[in-house]
Amino acid sequence: MPDSQLPFPLQPSQRNFPTSISQSFVDWFFVAPSEWKRSYPPWMTPALLATFLFCLSAVTATRATQLMGSIAANFWRLLIATLLLACWAHGSGQGWQGAGFSMLFWSGVIGFGLGDLALYMALPRIGSRLTLLIVHCVAAPFAAVVEWYWLQTGLSTTQAGCIVLILAGVALALLPIRRKGNESTLLSTAGILYGLVGALGQGMGAVMSRVAYDINAKEAFVLDGLGAAYQRILGGLMVAAVALWYSKWKSPFSEAPLQETTNTPNHAPAKGKAWPFVLATALAGPSLGVGCYQWALKTTPSGLVLPIVATTPLMVIPLSAWMEGDRPPFRSIMGGLLAVVGVILLGRLSGT
Repeated sequence: MPDSQLPFPLQPSQRNFPTSISQSFVDWFFVAPSEWKRSYPPWMTPALLATFLFCLSAVTATRATQLMGSIAANFWRLLIATLLLACWAHGSGQGWQGAGFSMLFWSGVIGFGLGDLALYMALPRIGSRLTLLIVHCVAAPFAAVVEWYWLQTGLSTTQAGCIVLILAGVALALLPIRRKGNESTLLSTAGILYGLVGALGQGMGAVMSRVAYDINAKEAFVLDGLGAAYQRILGGLMVAAVALWYSKWKSPFSEAPLQETTNTPNHAPAKGKAWPFVLATALAGPSLGVGCYQWALKTTPSGLVLPIVATTPLMVIPLSAWMEGDRPPFRSIMGGLLAVVGVILLGRLSGT
């Protein structure tokens, strides 16, 4: 915003760290475009793109699982994404190259494979709002602690405060309303445990990706985001294939009868209608979304990237209101505002 449009003009000397509350708000949130361009951290762009794409993936994945079933939808989306990413990775000469391949592969086993499988199992048991709350909010601090112990990285006090603000906003917006009627305690406990496994898988997978980039850097090998996503998704596809095969014989992964209203994986017409949604979620999630996600992790600690991605459920709120008629309560709106402010502050502090 030009200075002429501000409530009061800013002097050149006021372009630095704010010295008053009023100046703090104006100078930090309404800086001139040139100032924002110089201070805006580059890692925010891929992190925000990943957040938006993950939002689209979640919307389409919900419909795909209703028509095809959780385990089958998860496998086919990973298979489609693997084929798409393989075209890019091998076409660009990256393929399975790099000393960090094995680390990225096992990162995919934990993150794409076990983490996403647990997430899909938690959805029909405790609902999408509580599942996303657990997965996205627990993953960020877990990744930060693992990086602190493993990679000797750290976060400043102000950055940690912004992370707390983001996660608090997400928690406030997505805290589930108490369900009516009696629910099985065992069923609810299983859903929460699946959600925690999904969160730990996402957090650990992110840290292992950072380690893989460090290994490649020591060998002077450059691997872009889509190439890294391809090497990771191979591990996830292996886990998804084993889960699909095992579910045909003995299914401890069977969807709970909570809220999967149209789970008819053997119904041919419904399964046929699911393919456009499977393709969409494969493009938005494991392909382009994870590519942007790996792009961000390439140069930034996961403790900073994951809180941005944690706002994904907030971006679903307006889409669900438009497509499903789900009107968010005032609490959700306030939580979204808190999280967005936290994202802006985190970007500004990291940029300076």
